[in-house]
Amino acid sequence: MTRRGAIALGVLGVAAAGVAAAPQIPAAYAANYPSWPDVQKAMANESTKKAEIGKIEGLIANLQGAAARAKAAAEQAGNEFFQAQQDFVTAAQRADDLQSQADSESARAKDAADKAGQVAAQLYRNGGDSTTLQLLLSGSAANADDLLARLGTMDKLLEANRAVYSDAVAARDSAQSLSNQAAEQRKERDRLQKIAQKKMVAAQQASDAADAAVANESAHLDDLQGQLAALKDTTAKTVAGYKAGVEARRKAEEERKRRAAAERRRQEEAARKAAAAAAAAAAKNNSGGGGGGGSPASAGVGVVTSGWCRPSSGWQSSGYGYRYAQCGSGYCATSFHEGVDLAAACGAPIYAAHSGRVTYAGYNGGYGNYIRLDHGGGTGTGYGHIRNGGIYVRYGQQVRAGQVIAAEGNTGHSFGCHLHFETYVNGAPVNPVTFMAARGISV
Repeated sequence: MTRRGAIALGVLGVAAAGVAAAPQIPAAYAANYPSWPDVQKAMANESTKKAEIGKIEGLIANLQGAAARAKAAAEQAGNEFFQAQQDFVTAAQRADDLQSQADSESARAKDAADKAGQVAAQLYRNGGDSTTLQLLLSGSAANADDLLARLGTMDKLLEANRAVYSDAVAARDSAQSLSNQAAEQRKERDRLQKIAQKKMVAAQQASDAADAAVANESAHLDDLQGQLAALKDTTAKTVAGYKAGVEARRKAEEERKRRAAAERRRQEEAARKAAAAAAAAAAKNNSGGGGGGGSPASAGVGVVTSGWCRPSSGWQSSGYGYRYAQCGSGYCATSFHEGVDLAAACGAPIYAAHSGRVTYAGYNGGYGNYIRLDHGGGTGTGYGHIRNGGIYVRYGQQVRAGQVIAAEGNTGHSFGCHLHFETYVNGAPVNPVTFMAARGISV
């Protein structure tokens, strides 16, 4: 069974957050479409022809309306997923910031407590030995002056100790307060992560439903429009001629798809050859005795090192972290950049950074067309701004490291063709530069 057929039967499962299956296809998709013999028969009777024209016009309107509504629903669901994802990321960053502040205050409290201990020890040394008793019993002026000096020193130490102690208590209380806030923020982070997960599932379902609607439209629209033209035609052109024209267009579309698939296979094969050549060159350099040579990761895109590879051949046009917020027509890019941008060229291949399962493939708000991979062990990767029609994998599919999964584009909140690449640990984005570097890959 094809994926389209599975969607049409409503059996394409979405195994996440307890959601079992994609939405059922609306009843309009299962309409009884007229055949070309039906059209031929209808042409023999004017009233029958008029009724058939009305029926076909209604079917065309339903097809186009269903596809438009499904695409709009998918876009809305993608936008909601994007916003939920951003809310989760913001909460995660806030929780980390609060915990960092709590750790800093805790360290300050410890430092202040240590200082208080040192002052207490000094007090003991200055006032807690037998010398003090001797001075109290002494009647000599010199010893009395000395005693007053010692007592003055003790007063200063006591005053200093009170200040240090107060600082230690304040730091301790601040650390506890921040720790409590961090704990509450982690709860909020986890709550928002569950919402984001549900929104992701809903967006994937909406994306699959839109794909099904568009596929259904494509499967029938040409025939219906050809049949309608034949019924409305007052010339001597035959139904067979219209049918042949529809078939010619269908074959042309199939040829276009075949060429696109062949081009994707060519890109994958080129990537595999490049990886093999780079790995061989790296092995030769490592065994040549002369030392040196770049790491396998730097030898070329698609080179798999310890199971990981660079996802794009592009140069890093924007790094991870805070940046100047660019604004375009109706939107602004985020001031905190949660990934790295790798700019190769429009349509350039995007490679899976590691083997794993596709947990999302579809529209995702500011990310545009987006793919998310789960690599197991709490790690994942994300690929954004993919061009329209440039997603080559589907939800639930297993992919291998170095596999071509998409084509670079300029969708979503983007200012030029590039790959927005993210890495995740337990669902939260982390710096891809250090994440990939730990795995022997430079981005």
